[in-house]
Amino acid sequence: MKITRNTPEQLILADTPWLIGIMLVFFILTFAATGLGMLSQGGDLIWPGLLCTLAGGGMGTLAFCLFVRRVQVILDRPGGSIVIRRQSVFGYSQVEHRLADLSHAEVESTTSRSEDGPRTLYRPVLVLDGGMSVGRHPVVEAYTSGRGPQRLSEAINAWLPASEQEQEYCQ
Repeated sequence: MKITRNTPEQLILADTPWLIGIMLVFFILTFAATGLGMLSQGGDLIWPGLLCTLAGGGMGTLAFCLFVRRVQVILDRPGGSIVIRRQSVFGYSQVEHRLADLSHAEVESTTSRSEDGPRTLYRPVLVLDGGMSVGRHPVVEAYTSGRGPQRLSEAINAWLPASEQEQEYCQ
């Protein structure tokens, strides 16, 4: 996820997984083309071709549907809102919260097991302390390694006091 706009009026965070989407489309097309090529030759290659087309193409399509999701978070001071938009193959959803209810952002962590031992993964969350949406709201569903979640959390927390100072100045 990256910061696409950082102005006193708006902070926009967006994640569009282009690389994984392109890789999965290439995977689907490779298996489908290989399988169809085998099917067109006929004979003993019909069943392997059918398996390659359906299993390879089907797994790639399923992975594309599950993992390729566009997420956009808009913190809008003039509108006084936080909008979290998610879009996938299955549809579009939008959740809106009041900006005044946002206390701060922080990083949530989880530990997973791997062959190399425990591994800690992170994701940024918005902490709302007022209104009907009190609680922790993940910016993205998936946990990740690296400094990205910390960087986003810091950007949100840096933007919030600036918006409060400007509101006082405008009054």
